[in-house]
This record gives sequence, structure tokens and C-alpha cells, in this order.
Amino acid sequence: MRNLSIDGARLWDSLMEMAKIGATPKGGSRRLALSDLDREGRDLFVRWCSEAGCTVRVDRMGNVFARRPGRDDGQPPVMMGSHLDTQPSGGRFDGVYGVLAGLEVLRTLNDHGYETDVPVELSVWTNEEGARFAPSMIGSGVFAGVYPLDNGLACADADGRTIGEELQRIGYAGDAACGGWPIRAFFEAHIEQGPILEAEDRTIGVVTGAQGLRWYDVTVGGMDSHAGTTPMDRRRDAMAGVARMVAAIDRIGRETPAAVTTVGMMRVSPNSRNVIPGEVFFTIDARHPDAAALKTMDAAIRDACAEIAAPAGLELNISDVSDTAPVVFDAECVDAVRRAAEQAGYAHRDIVSGAGHDACFISRVAPTAMIFVPCKDGISHNETESATPEDLTAGCNVLLRVVMDAAEM
Repeated sequence: MRNLSIDGARLWDSLMEMAKIGATPKGGSRRLALSDLDREGRDLFVRWCSEAGCTVRVDRMGNVFARRPGRDDGQPPVMMGSHLDTQPSGGRFDGVYGVLAGLEVLRTLNDHGYETDVPVELSVWTNEEGARFAPSMIGSGVFAGVYPLDNGLACADADGRTIGEELQRIGYAGDAACGGWPIRAFFEAHIEQGPILEAEDRTIGVVTGAQGLRWYDVTVGGMDSHAGTTPMDRRRDAMAGVARMVAAIDRIGRETPAAVTTVGMMRVSPNSRNVIPGEVFFTIDARHPDAAALKTMDAAIRDACAEIAAPAGLELNISDVSDTAPVVFDAECVDAVRRAAEQAGYAHRDIVSGAGHDACFISRVAPTAMIFVPCKDGISHNETESATPEDLTAGCNVLLRVVMDAAEM
């Protein structure tokens, strides 16, 4: 019974069925957090879990938990999970693979009548992507005590609609407590979202931790003015200043070993062809696996923007959106993933995640590890995101083995 294998074809079919919800023209998925399409994805997940004999509950942040009982059902559960929300032009595997791999583990245990000593739970975390509501990973963050519940519910999108309001609207405003209860261990399966595993022909990434992440909102104020009649030396052009800031932020990322920096969102006002921009809002995403290096980058970014703004007569406001320290996952859970990959005969390597994941926050309240599988050309957050059925099956088989081991008393 300990050599169980998952049904790879069933896993693939489930992924493709979920991908139909919010399907995009280039083969990706668009299910923004707490949209009607996100509700449809959640509804399908809940139906599948109910059909698998699980009991389902929803907490006050809209996180969904499907529970398969164990022999001693009063014990803390072994948990798997990820998210169903996507980027605006997202792929079919980011997040959803971790959820449906967990579902396939539950189905496989059912197929073989395998009874675990402790309960096994599968989670769907609210607003992991942060594409509609900032910051990202807000559902798991509230669960882990990183953010207060009231703050999480009050997060608003660009149209002023809050998470709390949208949870009510789509029917996922639960009444269960958000966190505060023990978890025996947590495992998250995910595509790598990078090129390393594919380049090295490795099937499994044994994730030892994740790099630190800082998000900023930046507003630069100048003066609206006529594009044709305002001499260049009399302008307070917010966009020209921001262009230099973006170049400086890119340079900081390139000059800092192992760092990445991104300006991914921008709003220009008044956004008219023949008006000098009077205000520009933009975002910064800065990441590094070392906390000290990330702190140095923070100072460099702030100094560079200030040095550009002052001589140009521009007002500068930089506000912190999130500050996530580098994460080191639990050594025993990481060893369990490594051991499961070896026992299954999969080529593997240790790896540090370049992206943030719900597991990063859950690691604050439970022993945690992650399992990576390759994705084509390392592409993610893109409609062309792709992974092979064989690699997805392998990752799910590793997940099955570590869950079975962790669920033993």
C-alpha cells in the first residue's frame, strides 16, 4: 500500500476542466481573485471535494478547506494546497496545479481505501496572486497572522471594491476562524516558474526556501502643462522623471547579484497625448534571497528615486505595500520531499523559489515544504505557460508519498 501511484490522466483531465473556466484565446486562464470566474472555479473545486467524501468549510477570509478524516480525527491535519486565482493573462498551472494535485492525492487514497492516522486537508487560499487586490498572498497571510483580519477584508481593488464585499457577493464569506488552529505539516506542489529544472533535465525541485520580496507603491507629482507651448527647461514632467527612475531600478536589480527588480504597473495622469503628465503612479517589485541584500536594495531604490525627483522639481511618495523576509522551509519536511523523489527514482535538485507562495506564510505556523516540477522555457504568469503531464504526475506522486508519511502517528 505504501507504493501507491496517482492517476496521471485523471489529474490532467481535472486541470484541463478547471482551465475552461476563464479560458483565454492563447490557451491560458483568467480568474481574477473573487471575480465571478473565481467563484465558478471554487464551486467546481468544492463539488469535486464533496464527491470525494470530504467535508468542506470556509473561513472568514474565504479560504476553503476540504477535510478527509483520519483514524484519530482529533489530531492536527496534514495539509496540502495552493490557489485558484490567476494573473490577468495567466496560465493553466500556476497555483491550480497545487490544488488539483492535492485533490488527486485524496482521490488516490480513496481509490485504495487507505486510511491515514491523522486527517488530511486540502486548502484553497484567497488572493494569492495580488493581481486584483494588493498585497499578494493575503488569505494565507491573515491565516498565519501576518495581516489582521480586518485589514485583509478591507483591501480594495482599483474600483474600490473590498475583499470583504466581494466575498459576500460571490458567496464565499465563511464563518470559520481564519487561523489559530494547529497543522501537523503543510506541502505545496507548484510549477517552478523558472528555467532551472528544465535546463538541467530534473523532474523534481526540492524547495528549501524562498527569496525575500518587497512591494512598493510610488507616486510622482509634477505639473500638467501643454505639450506644445511649454519649453523643455520649464517642465515638471512626472513621466520623464519616472522613466529615469525605472531605469535606475532596473540597474539596481542588474548590479546586485541574485537580485531581480520589476516595475510592473503604471498609471499616467491626465493620460492625454498633448499634455505633459502631471502625476504618475507605478509599482516596484524587488526580490533577493538574502535579507541584508534586500535591505541594501531598499535604500538604493529610495535614494535613486529621490535623487531624480529633487532636481526635476517633482514630488515623490514611496509607500510600502508588503515586506516578506526570505523563507527557510522546515528541514524535516524538505528531507521528506527529497527522500520521496529518490524513492520514486526521479531526478531532482535542491532549489530556492524565486516567487512568493502561500507556503511562505504558512511556514510561520506549520512545518512546511514545497515540490517544484518543470515548466516549459521557465515561462509563467503568461497564457503560454506549459507543463508536461509526465512531470505533473511525478510531482503529484511525490506529494502523495510525503503526505502519507507525514500522516502517520
